[in-house]
Amino acid sequence: MSKEEQPSFEEALKKLETVVRKLEDDQVSLEESVNLFEEGTRLSAYCSSILEKAELRIEKVNAQNEE
Repeated sequence: MSKEEQPSFEEALKKLETVVRKLEDDQVSLEESVNLFEEGTRLSAYCSSILEKAELRIEKVNAQNEE
């Protein structure tokens, strides 16, 4: 996935919330559940990565302000 194809954090989070809602539906087949789980795992990792980067940026700014 190239940089311009990557969703924003907010878009990825909305997609993840949709995946979770679908997984909670007991009418979803096993195959679809597995596919949704895989997609959810990717989205979760992507959101976590963005949050970690934001945290590092905030820590850097705070460290610079302390100097």
